[in-house]
Amino acid sequence: MADYHYREGKGADAAAPLFVLLHGTGGDENQFFDLGGQLLPGARIITPRGDVSEHGALRYFKRTGEGVYDMEDLALRTRQMVEFVTARRDEGKPTRVIGLGYSNGANILASVQFVAPELFDATVLMHPLIPFAPPEVDFGGRKVLITAGQRDPMASVAMTQGLGDYFKTHGAKAEVFWHAGGHELRQEELRTAQGFLAG
Repeated sequence: MADYHYREGKGADAAAPLFVLLHGTGGDENQFFDLGGQLLPGARIITPRGDVSEHGALRYFKRTGEGVYDMEDLALRTRQMVEFVTARRDEGKPTRVIGLGYSNGANILASVQFVAPELFDATVLMHPLIPFAPPEVDFGGRKVLITAGQRDPMASVAMTQGLGDYFKTHGAKAEVFWHAGGHELRQEELRTAQGFLAG
């Protein structure tokens, strides 16, 4: 099992939602820690640090180029993340398990959903890039919000919309929110995420 270094918010009730936030390339466990408490007050916040270094930048899995994933490593790291989140969930009795990831964090989070669709009740995938065909699984009862930039140089509009359509086709209540920019996070998508998580 992956022994991720992680930050955890203290004082949450045992039945509080478990909220796992996953950073982008070059981030760490501090990148979204405070954001987690703003988006979902009262939740138990967990922010694991990526354990793969790409020229010093932390990530959750290896790649051989921009948008070119080491699929064997992705499969291994996905299983490790499933085990990590399952272990944190089993430490309490959370009413919901929620995930949020940005860029590389969104990609590992989506990959976890493909392997263990029952693990997360709701996810926010911010600027994901899934350059492979996801498996045929059932997301019935799950909620997914994808946020993206219309001019993102890393993830095309067609690929992002295709991922949203995939989740819908496979039973999730899914929506895609666009802003007019690129790969950067914007306030309007954070506000959209907050509304999505409160709903």
